[in-house]
Amino acid sequence: MTETTALDAAHAAMQADPQDDACRLKFFERLSDSELFLMLTEEAQGENISPEVFDVADGRFVLAFDREERLAQFAGRPVPYAALSGRVLSSMLSGQGIGMGLNLETASSSMLIPAEALGWLATTLQHAPEEVQEKLAEFLPPSGLPDNLLTALDAKLATAGGFAQSAYLVATKSDEGVIGHLLGFVGAIAGAETALAKAASEALTFSGIEAGAMDVGFFAPEDAAAALLAKTGLRFDLPQTKSVDPVRQAPGRNPDKPPILK
Repeated sequence: MTETTALDAAHAAMQADPQDDACRLKFFERLSDSELFLMLTEEAQGENISPEVFDVADGRFVLAFDREERLAQFAGRPVPYAALSGRVLSSMLSGQGIGMGLNLETASSSMLIPAEALGWLATTLQHAPEEVQEKLAEFLPPSGLPDNLLTALDAKLATAGGFAQSAYLVATKSDEGVIGHLLGFVGAIAGAETALAKAASEALTFSGIEAGAMDVGFFAPEDAAAALLAKTGLRFDLPQTKSVDPVRQAPGRNPDKPPILK
């Protein structure tokens, strides 16, 4: 039985309702988070990669697949490839005038993604949350947030395994009486704060919700605030891994340092 991947499901939802902005955003979120296998003309040389580029009537495209088996099925022979996240690949192609052929002839999610769409995705993923200082008076149970945001947070945090022990969503009340929401991470490892804050920001962006709808905070497990979060908030469990190094990443994993196209 052919496996249905997260990209297949997101693509099907988008195709079922082409006018639904939320479905399109969800597809691009899944694309950015997915590991993609990019067809190359030759084996990668360090940080240098040479994608196979195809010229068709609609423009120039590289070919990427969300499963190695799909790449092999399309090529019909062993071919060199690079495994990159969708966010890295979109950053690498941005401004090059090159689109992406996704899962061509191998899956229901087969499609040509134009260069303009990849440029939009790369720009969207560059948005980073702003750091502010605010004194909070009270944590309250979260309320009034749409289900699609909660679903997006759950899916996004599932990709941040090992970066923190847990996360809690709470409503907040400031000393001035302003009501807001906070996603509090407990036990984040050193160096992971930026990545976690950006993950939360992306969940908002791809849910179509204003960035100001939620703040992000970091707490040590022994902090009194951590106990209040656990008592009051909606808990998200992050997958735990044996070892995670968010600072030193393998080539191609950092969108700020994409591989170099030859």
